Amino acid sequence: MSIRILVADDHSVVRKGIRMLLEDEADMQIIGEASDGDEAIEMLSNIEPDVLLLDITMPRMSGIEALKVISQQYPKVRTLMFSMHNNPDYILKAVQNGAAGYLLKDTGQEEILQAVRSVVNGDLYYPANASSVIIQHFILLNNSHKKESVVLSPKTPSVWNKITSREAQILTCLIDGMSSPEIAEKFGISANTVANQRASIIRKAGVKNTVDLIRKALEDKNR
Repeated sequence: MSIRILVADDHSVVRKGIRMLLEDEADMQIIGEASDGDEAIEMLSNIEPDVLLLDITMPRMSGIEALKVISQQYPKVRTLMFSMHNNPDYILKAVQNGAAGYLLKDTGQEEILQAVRSVVNGDLYYPANASSVIIQHFILLNNSHKKESVVLSPKTPSVWNKITSREAQILTCLIDGMSSPEIAEKFGISANTVANQRASIIRKAGVKNTVDLIRKALEDKNR
């Protein structure tokens, strides 16, 4: 079954370029184009894409504003933010509002294809520069909490004490920004096994998603 993709960008040249990059892929299908956030949300009421490629800076409703609505109303749609801005504030807002990934517009074809396929499989896709911004933010936030003397109860168990040694290795890889296929290759296991172990870690940590897991793991590690 083809991956159904909706593209939202205010520049027709960009939309055409994305279509040219993706339309020859046997497992991908462009099912619609929107010129701003409002139009993208309106289209989602009539079509059901698997992936939304969403520009950040658009007229009327920006990509971030649209993302807030889409994450709430259409949680099954996996949104990849697509921007010319390598801006830490944009990256963090994308994470905080439920984006599945973040790509720059000068990203090569192979990485775009990898990102689309990764998020459809339930992974997050934040390349190294974006992952670094996210991790640094969580570390700074944790350090700030320490300075304010916010002390966790000693009875609060660390996620690292709840998981197996292999799960700890996988969690470390997730913190480093590795995708499930990369982790699978590293340990010589299947991507499905990685996905199952990641789900187990999330359950044991008592969090909802991978982003929350990474934040908690970093907080627990730096106690």
